[in-house]
Amino acid sequence: MQRQLVFLVASIVFFGISFTSAANWAVLVAGSNGWYNYRHQSDVCHAYQILHKNGIPDSNIIVFMYDDLAQNPQNPTKGVVINQPNGQDVYHGVPHDYNGKDVTPKNFINVLLGNKEAMKGIGSGKVLESGPDDNVFIYYTDHGAVGLVAFPTGVLYATDLNDTIAKMHSQNKYKEMVIYIEACESGSMLENILPKDINIYATTASNAKESSYACYYDAKRQTYLGDVYSVVWMEDSDVEDLSKETLYQQFLVTQKKTNTSHVMQYGDLALGKADTVGEFQGGKSNSNKAQRNILKEKYNELLRRDAVPTEDVRISIVSRRLAAADENSVEKSNLEHELVQLLNDRAIITTRIQQIASKALSMNRGDYFEMVTAKHMPLTQHACYKSVTQRVQEKCFDLPNEFVLNKLYIMANLCEIGLFDFTIKQAIDQVCQERLDFVY
Repeated sequence: MQRQLVFLVASIVFFGISFTSAANWAVLVAGSNGWYNYRHQSDVCHAYQILHKNGIPDSNIIVFMYDDLAQNPQNPTKGVVINQPNGQDVYHGVPHDYNGKDVTPKNFINVLLGNKEAMKGIGSGKVLESGPDDNVFIYYTDHGAVGLVAFPTGVLYATDLNDTIAKMHSQNKYKEMVIYIEACESGSMLENILPKDINIYATTASNAKESSYACYYDAKRQTYLGDVYSVVWMEDSDVEDLSKETLYQQFLVTQKKTNTSHVMQYGDLALGKADTVGEFQGGKSNSNKAQRNILKEKYNELLRRDAVPTEDVRISIVSRRLAAADENSVEKSNLEHELVQLLNDRAIITTRIQQIASKALSMNRGDYFEMVTAKHMPLTQHACYKSVTQRVQEKCFDLPNEFVLNKLYIMANLCEIGLFDFTIKQAIDQVCQERLDFVY
């Protein structure tokens, strides 16, 4: 009897220690900068507030954002960032882990892998210190293209993200992990790449072929406050009991209310149905949780009808500002010039990429031009695609530009029809004899 009692106590102690050692970790990434891209950083700030209120300590939340909004000259409410019309400030308290030039794909990967040595002297130096009992939540929001997502400088390829995930799994960096991605063609970051058996559930704002959408244009700030997929899942997390709502239920809500693009799910779909949102976004019971307001939800849903594709956001903002400007004013004249310049930039980029395709196909596949430029093919030739897009970055223009990103599927298609990367790079060199810089 005494031996059984000792065993029982030891078991309770053991499992108690195991339970208390389990923790939640999160990495939040806004991959852009500038007032036109306001929504990405406001998305991340809102996500932080949700995790913080739900009990995840700041020590376990790692934030990447350029941090050029709060004190931006264009900000009419200095120090305040909002994510919905007439919304509350979401900037206060956000950890300043990695800002400005530290928001890079390389640093993001090192943080995920817990590489403290590599992050010494960079930002806060915080990295994921999660282990086999911990749950990890990753949220990324910014521009994207087929097989990649953008950062202020540089891009993160789908293969590099998934290689990092595989290392995290082999190094026992998590028990279960959830990934939310807001970006154009974000499904291509995971489709046919993310395994279904490594305890990861993921959702994306769009499938592998379409744009994601910005929403909530704010006339006072003259920019879009949020992105449709992101504000939908976060406004759901604001009011739901996350200890009861499953990940799959949140996916269904987000899928239904995101009527601008096809919200997708990947990875271990059974995990999505079995686990609650609170297991990844924090499960603390919060008496201050916002009460569901049906009228506000309907109003926000109505406002989201102003949503525009990401690649059109900059033009849309300038057009709205132009419509509101006084007749014959200097402001109106400047905005007219800016709009013409944007339209010209988009035309130049489109023409150059199409010229590259024409040149690459001119050897023996000239009849493929329409097929290559008209539709998205599934990306399978990742090495070729990475090689040729890096040459575009080197010779033509920066990849982290929404007009460039919107046309990179053509580069992917050239690889998919069997052209060698050296053939495509030769065409790039011939077309892009002068590198163009677009300053916004």
